[in-house]
Order: sequence, then C-alpha cells, then structure tokens
Amino acid sequence: MTALETPAVRVTGVRKSFGRTEILHGIDLTVRAGEVVAVIGPSGSGKSTLLRVLNHLEPVDAGTVHIDGELIGYRLRRDVLYPLPDRVVREQRSRIGFVFQQFNLFPHLTVLDNVTLAPVAAQRRDRREVEREAKALLERVGIGELADAYPRRLSGGQQQRVAIARALAVRPRVILFDEPTSALDPELVGEVLDVIRDLAEDGTALVIVTHEIGFAREVADTVVFLDAGVIVEQGPPAEVLDNPNHPRTRAFLSRVR
Repeated sequence: MTALETPAVRVTGVRKSFGRTEILHGIDLTVRAGEVVAVIGPSGSGKSTLLRVLNHLEPVDAGTVHIDGELIGYRLRRDVLYPLPDRVVREQRSRIGFVFQQFNLFPHLTVLDNVTLAPVAAQRRDRREVEREAKALLERVGIGELADAYPRRLSGGQQQRVAIARALAVRPRVILFDEPTSALDPELVGEVLDVIRDLAEDGTALVIVTHEIGFAREVADTVVFLDAGVIVEQGPPAEVLDNPNHPRTRAFLSRVR
C-alpha cells in the first residue's frame, strides 16, 4: 500500500463492552483495498462483534472505524466524537456489504426484491438500473433463474448466494462475512466458497470470519488470530497457520486441524 492509498478499513483502538464484560480490548486493524482478511479464533473471542462494529451495528465504546477514509458512526470535532443521526448511519451502512451467518433474507420478498431493496431504499438509486445490476449479480453467483423465487423455496446454499448478491448490490468498498458456511450442510459449503473465491479476485476488500482453516489458507492474503478480544497474531497464511509464533495460536490450531 502506497503512502497515498486510503485503506479500505482502518480500525484504531476499538473497545467494545456488553455490560461489565469487555469483548474487544483496543483492536487495531488495517485492510488494504482488494485485500482478503480471514479472522479466526475460538468461540467467544470477539470475531462477530468485530464485524458488527465495522459497520456500526454495534457502536464502539472507544476508538474509531474508518471505511474508505470515512469515519463510521461519528463526526469528529475538536478531538471529540459526536454520534451521527441514525439516518446518516444507515446511509453509511448501506455502502458496506454484510453477509450474515443466518442469511437474514426477507421471507416475504422475492430473491430479486431482496437484492434490490437496499440500493433503491437506502441509496435512492434508479430502480430499473438496480434491477438490471441485480439480475446480473444473480447470474454471477449462479442463481439467475431464481430471481422470482421466495427464500423459503431455496436451499441453504442458494440463500447464501442471494445474501452475497445482496451485499454486492450496494457497490461496497468492503464486504464483511460472518461465518458464511456455518449454517450450511457440508455438501453445500463448496459452492459458497467458490463464489467467495471469485469475489476475492475482483479487488473488493473482504473481511471473513471463518472456522474453515483450509479456506482461510487458500483465499486469504492475511490471517488474523483473535483471542479474548485481542489480536494475538496476524500475517500471511503460511506464517500464521503453518508456523505461528504465539503459543495461543499454536494451541488453537492444534485443536481445529
């Protein structure tokens, strides 16, 4: 990354607590444009919370999140952070793709309507243009023939592809994936991972929380090991996964291989 290049994601000193329990303990993370970052770690380590603070589904208690150089959730005035109005946060969030673990499709909307909803309602783009793009995206993820179907008629793998097309429809600078294969039957995992592999070649920054260590090794540029709300180790997959420096990383990988 050159000195003038704006990171797709920059997280600085982020802390997040629920009640008296601090989940994230001063996270610093930078994701370059086009970089694929896989976040791994044990259950309860703060992986999903980290994703949710990136698009302000959870407000931070301290620190800042910038997406494409824009401060998310707040405005800064004289070194003091002030929360942005909800409508502004929704507009910011609409430009960040998010693929949820449980798909989160609207059951009363068709596949096409699920994909077009955010660009039309939140980004106020022309419906006809959005529908053309949405149909092309559905073709890209291999389910173009299902545009008029409802989510209940789809397999888990097909629903996850709809969720990926929906994330792409907002023209995001970054897409966040929360365990994109955990809700799938084993035979459906491969088809969703194939779609994510294709995205990784397109230049969009991807931050993927995953338990699929083999997938992280294959697709990620950087692997981040998160444990107890702290980034313990990060680096190329060959280093973190095959030759980890920290004993906590080694202990985790010995249990999941």
